[in-house]
Amino acid sequence: MPSILNADLHCHSVVSDGTLTPEALAERAAANGVELWALTDHDEVGGQHRAMAAAKAQGMRYLTGCEISVTFAGETVHIVGLGFDPDDARMRAGLQATRGGRGERAQEMSAGLARVGIPGAYEGALTFVGNPELISRTHFARFLVESGVCRDTSEVFRKYLTEGKPGYVPHRWATLKDAVHWITAGGGIAVVAHPGRYNFTANEEHALFIEFQAHGGRAIEVVTGSHSPAEYVEYTEKALEYGFAASRGSDFHSPDESHVDLGKLPWLPGTLTPVWELLEDRIQ
Repeated sequence: MPSILNADLHCHSVVSDGTLTPEALAERAAANGVELWALTDHDEVGGQHRAMAAAKAQGMRYLTGCEISVTFAGETVHIVGLGFDPDDARMRAGLQATRGGRGERAQEMSAGLARVGIPGAYEGALTFVGNPELISRTHFARFLVESGVCRDTSEVFRKYLTEGKPGYVPHRWATLKDAVHWITAGGGIAVVAHPGRYNFTANEEHALFIEFQAHGGRAIEVVTGSHSPAEYVEYTEKALEYGFAASRGSDFHSPDESHVDLGKLPWLPGTLTPVWELLEDRIQ
């Protein structure tokens, strides 16, 4: 496939914390000129067959996808898997175990918010959840906006849901090794999602990239919705330095919340190897 391609390989549906169905996302992606698409719900592959069928109906090529939550150096890091077998038993079992802690964590978040005068947040957040196994901070944020506590989800995170705030509860996710192995054992390629978002020192980021490579990780997101133009340049250089392929994806969640719409990102720099070139035989 050509390196200059409108590929959007990172977005979320109601199966995790997006607000659109896989079918509605496929329609929106196709309308925006996306040629190669992947649905990458958090820690869940339950929407993959629907997304695949929807992509085909819209005339788009498709790569299977998932965004796996990992704990590394005390931070939550996201690893996107692309092109794996969505029915692989090891991945499904691993993801189910990773999702398992979300319900308990959500109850603790609700208790923390109740202590500062916001009762019923768990029940409120559930009304925004397509899949109760995947209740997340995003669902709490939508409830706090809907109930008038905050103007928008950014304000909710700033005031209530980040470290040191009343509704913040850390969660132990999968290990980096596990996540990369689930993806690669299923025939896919592991990608570090939006590396510019993590609060790592230069040494910590280097350690992440080296360990990720050691476990078989082969790509990083360079052009993504939460990266600035300066970070496009920075992570182009990092991809070349470490020998990573590059991915491109909007990280689209909702028409009302996302920074960038599906398919509306700048092109990947021509000096990079696009991740889809490594996945030619996995494209549906």
